[in-house]
Amino acid sequence: MQIPKLDPAVIEAYKKLDSTSISDALDRLGIPGGLYGIKPVTPGVVMCGQAFTVRYVPCGEVKGTVGDFLDDVEPGQVCVLDNGGRDYCTVWGDIMAMAASMKEIAGTLIYGVCRDVKDVRAIRYPIFTMGYYMVTGKDRVEVAAVNEPVTVAGIKVCPGDLIFGDETGALAVPFDRAEQVLAIAREIEEKEERIRQALKEGIPLREARARMGYHHLQTKEA
Repeated sequence: MQIPKLDPAVIEAYKKLDSTSISDALDRLGIPGGLYGIKPVTPGVVMCGQAFTVRYVPCGEVKGTVGDFLDDVEPGQVCVLDNGGRDYCTVWGDIMAMAASMKEIAGTLIYGVCRDVKDVRAIRYPIFTMGYYMVTGKDRVEVAAVNEPVTVAGIKVCPGDLIFGDETGALAVPFDRAEQVLAIAREIEEKEERIRQALKEGIPLREARARMGYHHLQTKEA
């Protein structure tokens, strides 16, 4: 499958945002995108790029493999691995992280867990998961599909969707709404910055928020 491409300027603009403003923008548009329970393994990193998706299933009597799909991932993409939320076996470790970092892949998001946390953190590779555990996924799960829609924490993620993660969590933005969400998130961040400036000038919180319509910045549009 050919993954649709976003304008690189759009991706760069997202990197300057915060996950909270993106989440509020998604709320205003009525788009579910917050990936509940997914948190950063490496502190202080931002992950932003288009999704390269992989779906896993349990192995049968004939064992498949966890895959060498990484060779097909392009620089700047985010590996989105749907391991069905399994927390008893991993689908990513230090060798994968090393290879991905060398290829300048933007990060990895796993609906499941990873391992080799010390080494992953040492190279500052962005990984967002449900947690970590040492047991391998080899002979337990296998790749069932690559670059087809997957599910992460109840959210549908398609190849090419915009994936964003920071210290607060991770989100998925549908490809065809990425520019619209970006514009609203920028507007929200600008208004919140005006509130901060007003507070520094001694204006009461209630008044500063009222001026910017703070309580409705995320309210779903009619």
